[in-house]
Order: sequence, then C-alpha cells, then structure tokens
Amino acid sequence: MIRTQKIIFAKIKFKNNILLSTIVAFILLLFSCTQEQSKFDDTQVFRYNEHKNINTLDPAFSKDLRTIWATTQLFNGLVQLNDSLEVEPDIAKSWTISDDGIHYDFNLRKDIQFHKHILFGKDSTRNVVAKDFEYSFNRLIDPKVASTGKWVLEFVDRFKAKNDSTFSITLKKPFPPFLSLLSMKYCSVVPKEAIDYFGDRFRANPIGTGPFTFKLWVENTKLVFRKNKFYHEKDDKGNQLPYVEAVAITFLPDKQSEFLQFIQGNLDFLNSIDVSYKDDLLTSKGQLQTNYTDKINMISSPYLNTEYLGVYTDSEEKEANAIKIRKAMNYGFDRVKMIKYLRNGIGTPAINGFIPKGLPSFSNMKGYTYQPKKAEQLIKEYIEESGNSSPAITVSTDSQYLDLCEFVQREMQKIGLKVIVEVLPPSTLREQKAKGQLSIFRGSWVADYPDAENYLFIYHSKNFSPKGPNYTHYSSEIFDNLYEEAVQTLDVKKRHFLYRKMDSLVMDSAPVIPLYYDVALRFTHKNVKDLGINPINHLVLKNVKKTK
Repeated sequence: MIRTQKIIFAKIKFKNNILLSTIVAFILLLFSCTQEQSKFDDTQVFRYNEHKNINTLDPAFSKDLRTIWATTQLFNGLVQLNDSLEVEPDIAKSWTISDDGIHYDFNLRKDIQFHKHILFGKDSTRNVVAKDFEYSFNRLIDPKVASTGKWVLEFVDRFKAKNDSTFSITLKKPFPPFLSLLSMKYCSVVPKEAIDYFGDRFRANPIGTGPFTFKLWVENTKLVFRKNKFYHEKDDKGNQLPYVEAVAITFLPDKQSEFLQFIQGNLDFLNSIDVSYKDDLLTSKGQLQTNYTDKINMISSPYLNTEYLGVYTDSEEKEANAIKIRKAMNYGFDRVKMIKYLRNGIGTPAINGFIPKGLPSFSNMKGYTYQPKKAEQLIKEYIEESGNSSPAITVSTDSQYLDLCEFVQREMQKIGLKVIVEVLPPSTLREQKAKGQLSIFRGSWVADYPDAENYLFIYHSKNFSPKGPNYTHYSSEIFDNLYEEAVQTLDVKKRHFLYRKMDSLVMDSAPVIPLYYDVALRFTHKNVKDLGINPINHLVLKNVKKTK
C-alpha cells in the first residue's frame, strides 16, 4: 500500500511542495491508524464516535463530556465513582477525615506507575508519589495555566505531600460533597516531567496512569488508545484490567451517519437517542423496535440532567418579570404528553422541582402538574392587573430542542399567551444567555458530581451571570442563608432536608420552567459485555469485554 502511494505521488506534479508534504503526512497518519487497528481482531478493539472534535486530552481542561470520556481512559485521581455514584479508592487506597470535616489525609498506593515514556529515563516510567498530586493541584489553580477546573479547589485552603505516600488537604470550611468533587477528571495526577517538556503540547501528548495509553490522534478524524499492560486494577478474579487491547474513536459529525455505522457493526456503542433516528430504533413507549431486539442491547439509567426553560428575571420584557406569567407557563403544558410523543417516552416529566430524579435529595413535592384552567386563570389575572391585553414572550433555543419549544408554544396559545420561538446557534445562545440578553432560554444542567448542591448553587445571588451560572438572576436572602447552612452540614439527612427546602423556594418563585429529568441511554451490540451505565453518563471502558 505504501509502495502504491509512492508511485501515485511520483506521477503527480505539485507546484507547492508544502502542500505535497502535508498531504503525504496526512495519508500516512491515516494509514498508521488503520494499521494500528489491524494488529487486532474485531473483538479486541472498542469503537465509538464523537460528533465534535475533542479539543484536548489534558485533564485540567476536561470540561465537557467528550473530553471527560477520553481522559477517563488515560488518567486516575485520588478517588473514583462506581456506577452507583459511590466514592471508591483509586490511587488513594484509603483516607481519613477529621471530625469537623476539614482535614483529609489520603494514603496512596505505592505500585502506581505513569505510562511508559522516554522522558522518565532508562526505566521509561516511575511510581506516582504524593508530590505528583501536589504538583497537579498547584497546576490546576495556576493562573498561567488557566484551567477550566480551577473552581473544583475553591473550598480548599491548602494541600501538601506529607511524604511519598501521604497527601493532605485542608478545607476552608466543611464541604460534605468534597470527596465526590475529587473524583472529577480535573483532579487527575499528571507528571511534571511531561508538562515541563511538552508545555501546551501536553494536550496532544498525554501521559497518565489510566487503563489505556495514548497512541495516535488525527484531529477531527481518529483517536486511538492502547491497553496499558501495567495498569494497577484487577477484576474480582484477579484478572488484569482492561480486557480490550485498544479504543478507537471516530469523529463523524452527522448523527444519522453515526447511527448507520452502528447498525452496520462499525461502531460498538451508541450514546443516547437523536430525533433523526429515534423512531427507527424505538417504539413510542421507549422500547426497542422488534427488528433490533435480537441484535442490540439497550440499557438506561436516570441521568443527572434537568432540561428546562430559564427566565431572566431582570429582563426588560415585562411578561418575563411577572410571576403569574411564569407560573402559568409551568402549569400550562402537558409534560407527560411531551415526553411520550417528542422523546418516545425517554425521560421523566419534571414536576418535582429542579433537582433531578436519581439523587437522594430528589423531592416528591407536588410541583407544577398540568393544570390548563389554572394557567388560563393566571394569564387573565395578569391581563387585568397589568392592562396588557396581549401578553407575549420570546423563547430562545437551538435547533436541537426546537420541537420542545414549539410544543410549549402551541400549549401556551391555548391559555392566551403568545410565544415567539427564536432559534439561535448554540454558541450564540450560550453567549447571550450569559450576558442576560435573552428573556427566556432553553437550558440543560448536568451534574458535575453527585450531590444536589450542583443544582442549587446556580441560584445563589453571589453567582449572577456573567461571572457565575445564575443565568436567571434569581435572588433570595432566605435561599442564600439555607445554602450556606447546607454546604457546612455534615449530617446527611439534615443536609438533604435543607436541599429540598431550597428547591421548593426556587419553584415557588418560578424563575425556571423544568421540562424533564433526562435518562441516560446506551445501545450496544450483543457481543459487548459489562459496559455499564451511571447517572452522570461517564464512560468507563476498563471493564468492557467483546466476544465473537
């Protein structure tokens, strides 16, 4: 094949030698990727697709799910979460917490090695020590690095390597979810040698401790990881993890094309469901179509993601500032019907507050159920009080959620409220939402870690956008006081009680219109085993097996 390529290029006269060398290099890289996979049979390579390019493999910048998925295969931290979102040991084999919840001492394993690389000298590797975590955490908060994960350590007062196997962290004040926070990929350990040598190029030359090692990356085309033969974890029977020899990630932007590749057996895994093929794959009740039941497995889990319409309460649009309009919108559409017909039954109608199903502090409060007559009455009261006989609001969304917003639009028309749906590019929607330029916007809030504090801090008055994520500019002194009490409460039941109370306060003021609590879906072929699923939709491939 290489010989054929040389003959072809020899017959072509290029005026631009730079163009020639670029094309040759690109083709050889593609060939290398194919050659890398061809070393193994199909059962040894796990293949999946990303719709957008991964911008970095540096865990300090793992801010989105596609980057988290990739860095999860390459890096480890002090602790990790299992599929039940329970904190388990990782590089730290154990830890102690002081009675006041402020001091943490982590006892590190002594057998963890960085991926082999010539940077480590003649042995090509070295063991991880506590100083490596001290370095990695300092890097996370270094303003020159400008990590997107700096906020993870905002509760931390200081940290220190006491010796090679003990890493100590002291908080400014108690923060009960802190261990869960440490499970985020931001807190992964990285070697100083690699950062010193590669600098910014570490994004494309990652060296970690994870179950897979970096092999090849042709950006926007393909990414390949290889099995780490020296990985420290084993299964219950003492077998070395991971099981598969390689992971191959493609970057097809079109979801319909991804679906076809999956159906044809060229991908092992399909994440979630898209409007373009949902009816081909699922029935209206959210079950697999009969022609796929003998070929495909579907697994699901509550997903810690609340889909909602947010209301900017400082808006110049008077209707958005009116609590009766906001409550009318909450009462005025049938969430059950919306989920059934627009999402094929995948999702839970969000009638119990903003905290999603799947968290222990999820509330069973009787929230905004479908009550069209009550919604219509609230609109009439608003018209009488304001003198505005034709109330209208604008809802901004991107194209992916247009069907949901148009459904709400039709339902609002029935109760006497005009809704104008504005479709914006996702980047424009994010930017204008942060700047307070949208009266009502479609949003999603996905948990970074499994604690309801994730869903409540965005309503604290200190977090007003654009500096923080309080895009609604909801403000309540009572709420703020409850929040400050909750995040320092070590008693779990009491903390959950406070969380529910705060959720009720937010719902009573209605700065948001919750649409539904999401569900994580995964589709695999029958020969894929033990992929697992979890409520934060993280992809863990160390346990995956493939059979013929």
